[in-house]
Amino acid sequence: MARGFILSSQSRITTVSFITRVRFSPPKSQKLIFMSTPPHFCLRLPPNVTPTRSFCCKYSLVQDQVDMVKYKEAFSKQMALAGLKRHHRIAIGVSGGPDSVALCFLTAAWKTERPRGVGQSGGFIDGLLAIVVDHGLRAESKEEAHIVSRRVSEMGIRCEIACCSWSDGRPKQGHLQEKARDMRYQKLQNICMQHQISVLLIAHHADDQAELFILRLSRNSGVLGLAGMAFTYQTFSSSMHFYDEDSKNDGILLVRPLLHFSKEDMYKVCKVGGQDWVEDPTNQSLLYARNRIRMSLRSLSSYTFKSELQAVISACRKTRAFVDQFCTKLMNQAVTIVHQHGYAIIDLEILNPSKMADLCLTKFMTLVLQFISQRQRPVRGSTSKLLLEYIRTFPCKTSLTAAGCYLCPATRSKGTKILVCCSVDCPFPSKMESTFIHSDAEKTRSMPCELEQIITDGKLYSDHFVPDASDVYFLDSTSESVLTEAKRLNIISDSTYRNILLLQKDEIEYFKARIEDDVECESKDEVENITTCSNEPLRPGQICYFMSRFIVRWSLSKNIPVIPIPEKSYCDWVLEGEGWHHHPWSCTLSHDMVVEVRHMIESDWLYLAKLLNHASLDNVHQQRICTACESEQSSVNRNLYLVYLRFSAERALKLLKSIPVAARRSLPVLVNHQGLLLSIPSIGFKNCPCLTVSCIFKPRVPLGGGHSSFMQFL
Repeated sequence: MARGFILSSQSRITTVSFITRVRFSPPKSQKLIFMSTPPHFCLRLPPNVTPTRSFCCKYSLVQDQVDMVKYKEAFSKQMALAGLKRHHRIAIGVSGGPDSVALCFLTAAWKTERPRGVGQSGGFIDGLLAIVVDHGLRAESKEEAHIVSRRVSEMGIRCEIACCSWSDGRPKQGHLQEKARDMRYQKLQNICMQHQISVLLIAHHADDQAELFILRLSRNSGVLGLAGMAFTYQTFSSSMHFYDEDSKNDGILLVRPLLHFSKEDMYKVCKVGGQDWVEDPTNQSLLYARNRIRMSLRSLSSYTFKSELQAVISACRKTRAFVDQFCTKLMNQAVTIVHQHGYAIIDLEILNPSKMADLCLTKFMTLVLQFISQRQRPVRGSTSKLLLEYIRTFPCKTSLTAAGCYLCPATRSKGTKILVCCSVDCPFPSKMESTFIHSDAEKTRSMPCELEQIITDGKLYSDHFVPDASDVYFLDSTSESVLTEAKRLNIISDSTYRNILLLQKDEIEYFKARIEDDVECESKDEVENITTCSNEPLRPGQICYFMSRFIVRWSLSKNIPVIPIPEKSYCDWVLEGEGWHHHPWSCTLSHDMVVEVRHMIESDWLYLAKLLNHASLDNVHQQRICTACESEQSSVNRNLYLVYLRFSAERALKLLKSIPVAARRSLPVLVNHQGLLLSIPSIGFKNCPCLTVSCIFKPRVPLGGGHSSFMQFL
C-alpha cells in the first residue's frame, strides 16, 4: 500500500487521495490508468519510473457546487429530441473513459427517473445494455475490459464484453485507430442486433466536434464534412447474418446525446456522481492526429475561442441539414429505382441541374451513386468535379464510370434521362457473402418495430428546425472560404480566425510529412482487396448476399415435377392451363452439388440465343447438356430437356430486352463448377424445372443513406 500523496488542483481545498498500486510484469505497452480525478489531478511520476496501472478509490472532493440537475435536464431534452422514450431498449458503447462513464450515469438516471413502465430485474435496469469492446491489441486489455464491466454493472447497467479477433494480424500503426474504430462499431452493431436493440448511444461531445472540425479542415474537407458528427445517424451493418429475404433491415440508430456537453462537463458528471473512469495513455501520443489537435486546442481554452468555434460548426451543420433535406425531397421526384434489377434512372428535366448549387448537386449525385454501388466512400476531389460536369450536360450524350457506377443516357430518352447502374469493372469489386439460411425459430427473432416510430418522432423535431435557404450561410463556400465567410458574417473574430488557421497549418504540415507512407499503405490494401476477392461455393439452402445488393438462394425440389409441353410458341407456356400435355420429369441436377454466383457476362446471353436452336450449339455446349442429364434418362426425356431449355431461354431473352445492356452486367448468375449456366434468376431463366432460385434486390443501405440529423438543439 502506497502512502497518500498530496495532489494539487484548481479546487479551493487541497485533497489527499489514497491510491492502491499494483505491480504487474514489466509492461511492453502503455496501460490504462484508472482514476477518480481529471488528468490535472494526477500524480506526475519521474521519467525514470515505470508507469503501472493505478486503481483509484472513490474520494470526497470539496469543490464549487455542481448543478447536476441541469445536466440531467439537458440530457433528457436531447433524448426526447432524438425520439427516445424511457421504455425503449437502448445500448451504450462504453470504453471506460470519463465520456462513456458520464453517459452511463446520465442514461441510468434518465431511465429510472420515472419508475412507471421502467422496472428492474436482477438488480439491473430494464431495457439498458452497456457494451465494452476489447480490441485485444494489448496484453492487459482483457483484464481492463472486465474491470470496466464491473464498474458499469455497479451502476445497475447490464454489461457485455465484445472481444475482437484480427484475422489479418494487428493493424499497422498509422491505421491503428481507424481500423480499431471500424471494428468497434461493427461489434457494437452486431451485439445490438443479437439483443434486438435498435438504439446505440455514443459518448461523443462538443470537444470531439471541435477536434474533428480542425482535422477535416486540414484535410480540405467541404462544408458538409465540416458539419462534423451527426446528432442521430441510422447505420447499417455489413453482416447479413441477421436477415433473410423476408426481413426488414432498419439498421441501428446511433445517437450522440452529449454533443452539447464539454469534456469538463464529463469530468464533473463523473465526480459528482461518484464514478471512477480510466485514462488511456495512447490518448497522449502525438502519432495520432486527434491527439495533436486536442493538445493544441487546450492552449486555446478561452471561452470566446471555444464558443466561436462551436458557432462555425453550428453554421456548417445548418447548411448540412438544409442540403440533406433538399436532396431527399429531390430524389423522391427525380429518381426512379428499378428494384428488380438494381439500377436507377435520373430525370434531368425534373432535376434541372443547371439551377442547383454545386454543393446540393454533388450531395445528390453522391447519394444516388452510393446507393447503386453500396460503397459508402464519399465522392471527392476530381471525381466530384467530373460528375458535376457530366450531370450538367443537357441533353446527355456520353457515358461515364465513377465511384463504382456506370452512367449513360437512358434508352429512348434522347439524353433527358441518365441510367445509373453498378459497374462490375470498378477497382474494388464487391465481395459475395454466403451464410446459412435461418431456421424458422430464428426468423421469428426480428428486430423490434419501435425504431421506425423513434425515427418518425425524431424527424418531427429535426425537420421543424431545418432552416430556409436564406438562413444558410455556406451553400456557395468551399473549404478554403468557410472561415473567411464566417469572419465576414461576424460569426468568429479576427483572433479566432487566426488561431484556427494556425491549427490548420500545423496539422497540414504534419500530415504532408506522413502522406507518402499512408498512400503506400492504402495502395497495398487495395491490391490485397482485389486479389483476395473470389466467388464462394453456394450450397442448397444457403443465402448469398451478392455485391451487397442481391439476396440469392437456391434449392432442388424434392418432388419430381410435371412440366407442360406447348402446342404453339415456347413463350406461350404457362405453368398451369388447359390443353397442355404433361410428362413426368427426372431432375438433371445433383442434390449434393454446389454452385457459384457471379455477375452476368456477354457469353451468357449469347448462350441463351444459341439455346433457341440447340442444333447451333457447339460441341462443348452439347457435351455439357448431355452430361447434365442423368445417364439413366431415356432419349425422350433428354429431348424433353432440350425443349425445356429452349422455352426457358426464349422467355429469358424476351425479358432481357427490357433491361438496359449496361444494367444486365450486374445481374447475378448461377453456374456449376464446370461453368455451365444454371440460372439467371432476375429474368427467370433456369436450366432445370427442379431448380428453385430466388433473387431479391435488397441493398444494405437505402437510397438517401437512412435517417440522420445534423441539427444541434439548444
